[in-house]
Amino acid sequence: MVVKSEFEKLGFTPTDITLGEVTLDKELTTFQKELLAKELLELGFEVIDDKKSRIIEKIKNTIIDLVHYQDNDSKSNLSELLSSTLQHDYSYLSNLFSEVEGTTIEKYFIAQKIEKVKELLVYDELSLSEIAFRMNYSSVAYLSNQFKKVTGLTPSHFREIKEEKRKPLDKV
Repeated sequence: MVVKSEFEKLGFTPTDITLGEVTLDKELTTFQKELLAKELLELGFEVIDDKKSRIIEKIKNTIIDLVHYQDNDSKSNLSELLSSTLQHDYSYLSNLFSEVEGTTIEKYFIAQKIEKVKELLVYDELSLSEIAFRMNYSSVAYLSNQFKKVTGLTPSHFREIKEEKRKPLDKV
């Protein structure tokens, strides 16, 4: 809604707005793009205008949506999901992501999963086995090992200290 109102305030009519993407009925001039980028940056949004950056953002948004906002389907394969969603071969997506981000898609995916596990641990409503099931880990032991590898703490110890150990999604 904020992005739509900012576009309209500047005299542009978006035909479609989805997470991370705005479609306009006409091409913007360089001046208009700069003006829009300046206004959106003040609101905490960044304009991404090159193809590679847009693909990277779509990969991140797809993973964040999968981990944080959907009931995970253990039958879905991340590489197949990304390939079908973004209409690119997974090896291209993987190489591009690694080149630009300096980490692999798999490590980014694991980092997102661990942040979700941290959230669930802080809420303290589910047992560790329920969290492992919800996050599609094959066992509590596998979740605990991966959690300790990423955070340096066991899930149980993390739950005990309950300090601000979580990162915002954009910092993962």
